[in-house]
Amino acid sequence: MSAPIKALTLSGIPALLYGADSERVFLHVHGKMGCKEEAERLADIACPRGWQVLSVDLPGHGERKEAAERFTPWDVIPELGEIYRRMRPRWPEIALYATSMGCWFSMLAFPEESFVQALFVSPVVDMEKLIQKLMDWSGVTEERLEREKMIPTDWDEVLSWDYYTWVREHPVRRWTAPTALLFGERDHLTDLATVEEFARRFGAELEVIPDSKHWFQDERQLAALADWTERKLR
Repeated sequence: MSAPIKALTLSGIPALLYGADSERVFLHVHGKMGCKEEAERLADIACPRGWQVLSVDLPGHGERKEAAERFTPWDVIPELGEIYRRMRPRWPEIALYATSMGCWFSMLAFPEESFVQALFVSPVVDMEKLIQKLMDWSGVTEERLEREKMIPTDWDEVLSWDYYTWVREHPVRRWTAPTALLFGERDHLTDLATVEEFARRFGAELEVIPDSKHWFQDERQLAALADWTERKLR
């Protein structure tokens, strides 16, 4: 990484700012099990083109693993809104780069904001469908979840009735940023039809990487991610 890196805090949230001073910045929003340092891959491509990249640790991740706040929409969404309010006076042009659940959080946090572009990687675009899929995998019915409220699963996730009802009451209704989506053909969390419907509904560009899963990890997948980012970056 050749671009300058500055560690800072925004309203008490640990953050990293990559790149030399610029009028343009990407806000990088990681997904579950992610961290602010993941933004280095984006910075390697964006900073030489005159962008800065700002990334943060969301609750329960990175430097905030012991945070009182949790990786829930009612904690994450207000934080993202506060971060954006802190960014707006400093940068005239703000773009968004988000991964997995970071895409869903971002769409709920920023339905009206004027991003110059949004790049979504392995996007979760319909959380209600995802939770229903997790329930099916665990053999948990909606009636049982309502009755028991919290149900642990075999893969260290907890199904929550409060979370599920919140999600049902807060679907993504509006998204106006020019958006490009990168999706793995074998993504086990979101099916291709759901992403295609989202792309049609909101006028987003969709590119599918063959024989790839939700997380891009091997050399081929990371190369495809870098190539896509290079081509879509404005």
